[in-house]
Amino acid sequence: MEAKLKRRTKFAFGICDLGGNLYFSMIGFHLLFFLTDIVGLLPALAGIAIAAGRVWDAVTDPVVGYISDNTTTRWGRRRPFMFVGAIFLFFAMIVMFTNPGFEAQAALFVWATLAYMMLNTFYTVVNIPYSSLTPELTSDYQERTVLNGYRHTSAVVGTMLGGAAYPLIVGAFGGDTAGWTATGTLMGAVILVTAMTTVFGVRETGMAAPKGTRTNIVRSYLEVLKQRPMITAVGSYMTHMAGVAVIQASLVYYFTYIYREPDLLFVALMILLVTAFIFIPIWVMISRRIGKSRSYNIGMGIMAAAVLVFFLLAPQLDIWFAFVIMGFAGAGLATNYVMPWSIIPDAVEWDYAQTGTRREGVFYGMWTFMSKLGQALGVGLTGLLLSVFGYLQPVHGEMVADQPEPALTAIRLLVGPVPMIFFIGGILILSKYPITDKVYAQILERIRERGNAVPGDEEQ
Repeated sequence: MEAKLKRRTKFAFGICDLGGNLYFSMIGFHLLFFLTDIVGLLPALAGIAIAAGRVWDAVTDPVVGYISDNTTTRWGRRRPFMFVGAIFLFFAMIVMFTNPGFEAQAALFVWATLAYMMLNTFYTVVNIPYSSLTPELTSDYQERTVLNGYRHTSAVVGTMLGGAAYPLIVGAFGGDTAGWTATGTLMGAVILVTAMTTVFGVRETGMAAPKGTRTNIVRSYLEVLKQRPMITAVGSYMTHMAGVAVIQASLVYYFTYIYREPDLLFVALMILLVTAFIFIPIWVMISRRIGKSRSYNIGMGIMAAAVLVFFLLAPQLDIWFAFVIMGFAGAGLATNYVMPWSIIPDAVEWDYAQTGTRREGVFYGMWTFMSKLGQALGVGLTGLLLSVFGYLQPVHGEMVADQPEPALTAIRLLVGPVPMIFFIGGILILSKYPITDKVYAQILERIRERGNAVPGDEEQ
């Protein structure tokens, strides 16, 4: 029977995603607003810049995954990338959240696009090798869910900091450009420290691809995309992340221009994320009884119901209703933190059982490639709809008192039916996922019958 991971290993592994999701939430909740209302970039151009950065990020993910798969050092395959990437990511956060002060829209657009591409490049160098560590630490079907429970408990804490703490930091440093630069600096420092904790706190198993089994990068990814577990898992996650990206980018506009209570967004996000934090271990327990994919579908079904109810009833009710819905949505959102990341290692083992080659980086590179395409779609769609429906930007730094009714309608749609469609689509895709705990046991048996090693047999 495989030895269980030590608690300190689980903690050291999981803590990196506190910084990772701090980054994710800063970008998802605030970058579009920062570009439109602080920097002064038109919504459509801001949406295109972010989408372009996401697409670039998606393209670099498979490359970094492939390279880390085929890297051999005395420190392992993954951690050297994390070490170097985290240092550069710290400085890139400062650059991204500093207003360049350009007047021309063309100059602002070029700056936003290039700065975001640079930021995403260094994030990829940290995040893809980090994610690829998961299947190397343990092959136990349930232990992987527990391991990712640690990871995504830390992730929720990071999301709280990145999503909700920014107004406190911005205000403490005088607001406007200085406050946002300070926020980028502090958030970048947290990302750096948490990544280094994992680099020095986790030991890799050294399960490199056997000599003579490596294929070129294009062939590797084409082979991965032929696998049914991978197609259904990554397709559902990409679709869900598109819906989450729409909500992230739109909530700040909803609280600013419809509720006219931008400061209460902090309260709403805290309710959402604390509820998700509480429900992560609950969903881990539920998944042991009903399975990972079924748990994930139920959770995202809750999210779909929450945004639909919010769209239908929020205009007639006070802001307290938003807080209630945030709590309800948080219970479902918890599954989007832990279940996808406990599902994908099983698809890695499916591939290993068939090919005898370990290529975690390829899988995680493709995984994040597709999820970031979903995010690019969500953010780009948000910026486009705001522009098409006549969203008015601040003039000389002064907030617009009243948005036109079409713009308000667009904001309501972006926090209701639009993400709901994505969530339902993801549920339908994942319903075809073929790996259960029994199927997974057969996968491991096939690996052992072929004389191949299974990760995690030694205590960490």
